Amino acid sequence: MATASTDAVAAAPRPGRDEGAASVPPEILRQVKRIELRTRGLVNSHFAGEYHSVFKGQGMEFAEVREYQTGDEVRTIDWNVSARMRRLFVKRYVEERELTVLLLVDCSGSARFGTADRDKRALSAELAAVLALTATRNNDRVGLVLFSDGIEHVVPPRKGRRHALRLVRDVLAWPARQRRTDLAGALDHAARLLSHHAIVFVISDFVAPNPEHALRRLRQRHDVVGVVLDDPGERDLPALGVARLVDPETGTYLEVDTNDAAVRSAYRDAQYAERTERTSRFRRLAIDEVRVRTETGYVDALMRFFATRETRARRRARH
Repeated sequence: MATASTDAVAAAPRPGRDEGAASVPPEILRQVKRIELRTRGLVNSHFAGEYHSVFKGQGMEFAEVREYQTGDEVRTIDWNVSARMRRLFVKRYVEERELTVLLLVDCSGSARFGTADRDKRALSAELAAVLALTATRNNDRVGLVLFSDGIEHVVPPRKGRRHALRLVRDVLAWPARQRRTDLAGALDHAARLLSHHAIVFVISDFVAPNPEHALRRLRQRHDVVGVVLDDPGERDLPALGVARLVDPETGTYLEVDTNDAAVRSAYRDAQYAERTERTSRFRRLAIDEVRVRTETGYVDALMRFFATRETRARRRARH
């Protein structure tokens, strides 16, 4: 792990060369490879450039002076050098990136829920792959925190493709000890972990007690993005007669007559109210919300997110 001057993580357990690699089932390794193959083209063709445009480095560093070329901005002219050389020269700068990305990923019991082709945890792994590979493609560091109602696993930020794929493997295979969710506790842990400004992607279904105060504390120093995982089985209650439902986090059973229109309507209203409150919370805290559905995937949602961020940046630049 880098020193505090170059790494945004102040204190985190230093992992071994590749913790747990020997014990990972071959199917998980094959799944990681499949995810890499699926996401590689998207990273190269779409996300790497969009990410670079949206997430800027911490400043600009002087690189060199070169002779003026048609199209160069007048404000970049180095008048002292130009006077000495008796022709125009301009200053060239390069962006100082050194960004740190932290993936805060929910691995509680509800992450195993899914009625589409994949559950939320599988979708989290693909999102982790896209974001981690995109960050490393831009030579940024990326780290991982897996959480349930406690911190399950921490991988400090590093660079490189191999490291990014290790994060994907851990999202897929790390055995969570608990099933409940303490989102506020995970956010507070991230705030303590990060000593320098970072980009924090919170990947969760956000089915947890209101984490507004923890989100506000984290948002004060870091760029926080809420990636909300959504499954069609949670949006509407299908008419299947009397159904015995189980809470994936508490194990509590409940019998519900799903043919009852009043029951389905109450469920739909409760879901709508929860989504509305979450969106309002993000807006109050100036946190971007990226809603990703298990049945449609993440590509369009991420592209909309990058486009919105870029548009907002251009507006700020004009003012």
